[in-house]
Amino acid sequence: MSENLAMGARPRFWVPGDWNALFGFGTNILVNVLVLTGLLRFVLKMPDAIVFGRILPALGLMLCLSTGYYAFLAWNLARKTGRTDVCALPSGISVPHMFVVTFVVMLPIKLATNDPIQAWEAGLTWVFIQSFVLMAGGFIGPYIRKITPRAALLGSLAGISITFISMSPAAQVFTTPVIGVVCFAVILANWFGGVRYFRDVPGGLVAIAVGTAIAWGSTVLGLGYGDLTLAKLVGSVSNFGFSFPIPAVGYTFDGFKYLGVILVTAIPFGIYDLIEALDNVESAAAAGDSFPTTRVLTADGVISLIGCLLGNPFINAVYIGHPGWKAMGGRIGYSAMTGIIVLVLTWFGIIAVISALIPVVAILPILLYIGMLIGSQAFQESPHRHAPAIILALLPQIAEWGKTQIDNALAAAGTNVATVGTAKLAQVGVLYDGLATLGGGATLAGIMLGAVTVFIIDRAFEKAAAFAFAGAVLAFFGFIHGANGIGIGQSPTVAVSYLVVAGILFYCSKYAEFHPMALDLDEVAAEAD
Repeated sequence: MSENLAMGARPRFWVPGDWNALFGFGTNILVNVLVLTGLLRFVLKMPDAIVFGRILPALGLMLCLSTGYYAFLAWNLARKTGRTDVCALPSGISVPHMFVVTFVVMLPIKLATNDPIQAWEAGLTWVFIQSFVLMAGGFIGPYIRKITPRAALLGSLAGISITFISMSPAAQVFTTPVIGVVCFAVILANWFGGVRYFRDVPGGLVAIAVGTAIAWGSTVLGLGYGDLTLAKLVGSVSNFGFSFPIPAVGYTFDGFKYLGVILVTAIPFGIYDLIEALDNVESAAAAGDSFPTTRVLTADGVISLIGCLLGNPFINAVYIGHPGWKAMGGRIGYSAMTGIIVLVLTWFGIIAVISALIPVVAILPILLYIGMLIGSQAFQESPHRHAPAIILALLPQIAEWGKTQIDNALAAAGTNVATVGTAKLAQVGVLYDGLATLGGGATLAGIMLGAVTVFIIDRAFEKAAAFAFAGAVLAFFGFIHGANGIGIGQSPTVAVSYLVVAGILFYCSKYAEFHPMALDLDEVAAEAD
């Protein structure tokens, strides 16, 4: 049990548990910064002068503003409530968008023009548009959160955690198990098992130190498990130097010449950000910390806008993982300190040295741990009877992840689905069309399916019918179950199906007879409280 402050008293900025959360969350952010640095340098072939001199400094400032703001919100909540266990919302670069803006927006333009600067401009414009979608969404977000069941929100979020957050780190951990599995065990023993290391040195730091030692040891022995070399480390020092972010307003507006390409993904992914932020705010509320939804969403939009106008083509987002950092003992200081550290790393060119010094596989188990926590939270923080709805809410994300794997595998083979043919794929059990339809707008689709199921389970058939009708509208305009993006009549068959379901459910609400319903009385009482 935590001690409470006097109402309005000044909360502590730093507590011992913030060390654990700092190394856990900080390394999470570091992984993402290292990955996007690799995307910029090796996929888009951006000059180091742009990467280390313009983009990373702007990104560092954006992250510092974001983590500082959410630390302030947590401090304010702790002061108002008198609680000492308030944990700041985690935030950082939106990971799905990092890949979308790279491979869907910037890379095609880079290949078409052979000019990485024009690709950068398009990325800035993409974030510019998304920022305004987020700011507008901040005013409707609280209402959406109020009417949508927790199981639907957390279930869709769990789908992201299992697929796009956990699967890649898990695969990489087992690709290099000598480092990955060992580091994962170090983390699990500390964060789940309560094992204390060397005068309470944080488990995340111990894992990174152990993984780095194994990687460099294998380099000395000629095994090369971590793909680290002394030559790479020495070469990385050349990027040292102070770089302050400077305005890139002209570059941002120059990217509007690619508006047709940008709008295809900017608006739907802006809506995705809105829904994901709602999920994450709900996740924090389930863990005991209720933050104002409008302020969270508008802050993401404003901070992303500042970042893009200074040269950063990656959007800011509230992260999943709040319950994990809180369980580690994180409170307020871990968030602000992470931003300050990232600011120093990006402004002084230290990121290049870190990427050459620490093997990424030593850091990835932390993401896997967070995925485990978020996936389990959907079941732990929702009524037991809603478990089937959570499973259904997971499926669109799994379908989208599976489709992505198929697309990437075929691309690596120099072909694509259109060339191979969906009928031939279906002959070997790969139902590509079904995956594409089910996974279209996966986050929102999972929420709609989960909400309809929750209300059916609770026999609130009018509410279930209303969500099914909303699903029909969203499908018709391509927001869910649409493989070709937003437009009119994008998924008419799915829209009609949802409409029929809405009619059946509305009929049930008026005329159907029901079997006696046996609910868990303790569960119902807890919900009433």
